[in-house]
Amino acid sequence: MKILIVEDEVKTGDYLRQGLTEAGFVVDLARDGLDGLHLALNGDYDLIVLDVMLPSLDGWGILQTLRRSSRETPVLFLTARDQVEDRVRGLELGADDYLVKPFAFSEFLARVRTLLRRGRGHEPEILRSANLELDLLRRRVTRCGQRIDLTAKEFALLELLLRRKGEVLPRSLIASQVWDMNFDSDTNVIEVAVRRLRVKVDDPFEPKLIRTVRGMGYVLEAMEPS
Repeated sequence: MKILIVEDEVKTGDYLRQGLTEAGFVVDLARDGLDGLHLALNGDYDLIVLDVMLPSLDGWGILQTLRRSSRETPVLFLTARDQVEDRVRGLELGADDYLVKPFAFSEFLARVRTLLRRGRGHEPEILRSANLELDLLRRRVTRCGQRIDLTAKEFALLELLLRRKGEVLPRSLIASQVWDMNFDSDTNVIEVAVRRLRVKVDDPFEPKLIRTVRGMGYVLEAMEPS
């Protein structure tokens, strides 16, 4: 899942980006209203976290432009403006939630996940292939009923493979979706990550699900649960 943060306070922006990245999300950060609007209009985001008071263009203006452009991306206002009229204005402009600073990150993350669930609508909460299950809400992976502990990046990689199971995913796509970077043929970060993921979710079990397609990328076999 990809999230855009528009926040000009350096410490707050970095804190949010780090926390969401560790929770398994791909995160872009804009520190200026116009930059944030450009990314929001041209990027493919599942959620936008938006401050109100921003350089160049405030959060109200960003949200108005988004909704006038028929962009329905969920928006969470995260701002120090705590007056009732500010909350009402944000919601009436089309925000999906409004959280006042200072805040507990645990509450912020819970609200993020709630909005993402709403945005996914009818999408399943559990992804499966054969005897492998990935629970999106609990951030839990099991195989043959056995719990498997994954890092945030391993979870994101497995989620991508499961969402597009049966499809050969090129390294460039994996790099952009999981690491939010352009693929560099000189780096082996993707190969290492896939190898570590296989050790955890494939090596101790049958059937083997993650396959390398030489010269193309990786695919997780689309197998019906037994």
